[in-house]
Formats: sequence, C-alpha cells, structure tokens
Amino acid sequence: MMEQCKAPAPLQPGDTIGMVCPAGFMDLSRMEDCFRALERWGLKVKKGRTLESSSDNYFSGTDEERLSDLQEMLDDPSVNAMLFGRGGYGTSRILDQIDFSSFLRHPKWIVGFSDITALHCHLQQQFNIASIHGPMAAAFIGEGASSDSVHTLRNALFRKGYDYAVAPNGLNREGVAEGVLIGGNLALLAHLVGTPSDPDYTGKILFIEDIGEYLYSIDRMLIQLQRAGKLQGLAGMIVGGFTDMKDTTRPFGQTIKALIQEKLEGYTFPVCYDFPVSHGEHNYALKCGLWHRLEVREKEVNLVTAG
Repeated sequence: MMEQCKAPAPLQPGDTIGMVCPAGFMDLSRMEDCFRALERWGLKVKKGRTLESSSDNYFSGTDEERLSDLQEMLDDPSVNAMLFGRGGYGTSRILDQIDFSSFLRHPKWIVGFSDITALHCHLQQQFNIASIHGPMAAAFIGEGASSDSVHTLRNALFRKGYDYAVAPNGLNREGVAEGVLIGGNLALLAHLVGTPSDPDYTGKILFIEDIGEYLYSIDRMLIQLQRAGKLQGLAGMIVGGFTDMKDTTRPFGQTIKALIQEKLEGYTFPVCYDFPVSHGEHNYALKCGLWHRLEVREKEVNLVTAG
C-alpha cells in the first residue's frame, strides 16, 4: 500500500467545529441552517469574523483579514475541525502566508471544496495531512441538511471509513485501482501546477469536477495536466460533475464527456464517470490524502477507504 497522509482524529459529540470564509463572501443568514445542523450533530460552532463580513466586494474581507481569521482558527487548540462557509476564489492569495506550525502539532479535519482545493493540495503535498473535500454551508440550506451529501460529510467527520456505490456509466473504463486519493476542482488543480502546492500525481487516484467554465477552458486545463505529465502515472480517475458548462457562439464541437474521454485515450487506468462529487446537488465527502480502492465494474462502481 502506498504511504498515505496522516488523518486527524474523528470528531466526538461535544467537539467544536470552526467556520470561516477564507475566499468569497457569503451572507451570514445563508449559514444559519448549517449552524443548526452542526449543533444537532452534537457539535459546538465557533464562528470566525469573516462570517459577519461587511465587505462590499467579492471577498469576505481583505487578504489580511481573511488570513488572520483563518490563522486564528487553525491555531485554536479548542477547535477540532474546520468547515468553510464557501469557496469561490481567494484561498491561493493567502496560502503562502499561513503559518501551519500549530496546526501540525494538533491536526484537525479541514472541510470544503471548489477554491478550497488549493488548501487540500497544499496540506497533502507540503505537510502530509489528510483533509475532506466535501459540502460547505450552502449545502445545508433548507432540506439540504438531510441530503445524502451532507450525510456523507457527517459520516466522514465522525467515522473512519466509507464505501460509496455508484451506478455504472457507458463511458466507464473497467478495472481496479488502489492508491492515495487526490483531486478536486479542475481549474484549481491546473492553477496549482508548478507551485509548492502542486501534488504528486504518480500512483494516485485523481478526481475532478468543475462549474461554469467554457468547454474550451476545460479542454485547455486537461491539456495542461497532460503536458505536465500528471496523467501518465495515475492509478485511476474519477470524473465528477461538470455543472453549468458554457459554449462559445461558434460551438466547441464536443460535449464535456466527449472531450474528457478524448484526453484519457492512450491511458489504461480505470475511469469512472458521473461520480457524485460536484458543485451540484450531489457532492459526497472524500478524504484527500488517504488510501482508496476504486472498483469500476460492469454493474457497479465502488470507492472504498478504511481511513
């Protein structure tokens, strides 16, 4: 088995979960359902200053304000896990200024997706610490608190392993892959290439998803990963949701799945399409940095970890 990252301890009732917005702005009123759900789980919620931001622009505060709020929550020994309010854009603007020394002495689960992909990859590559790619505050709104996706997050926080079963897809390439799981938002993975946060893809199971991009942009990002040698040593690949894709006035000429499939020709690793990880309704919690087994079969796909 390939060496995996260190996993923070599972949560226990009575533990504290901290919440901040390290990137985009989110109105505090849209987080209330999340606070209530976490409290029903038996957790105490500690709210960072960026949750009550008075920002009048895209971000939840200046770079300095967002960094300070995130740093305090990372350093606080009474906080057992961190769930981000939202992603958007902005984490990479402050990533190199974060001091992880206290966090490394007392690792805690870091939860989020989208722009938070930068932090997941950084923790994995620089510090060998596992984290959770999963739903954030907006997923809890209304009936969302009882959704399958939020249920998987609760399980990931309080328990160690999971076994996800997914319906087959005609585009799947069958096979079995074992390796450490990496991935997240495709735009962020491409953004990190060549930086200190760029993970080692060799022998890994990679998952990707994205939202609101032009088809040609997805094509360009995949070519960047391909040219950087990121795909040639993969053990397996999981293709999640590509939500709200856009096309140019003169059509790109391929569907999202067709262009992804084209980029994966010539490789032999197993591939799973339509896995429930996305910006849409289905976004299962995934533990980045831990060993997984991906089984792509004719009748079912399974993704399993004991961590």
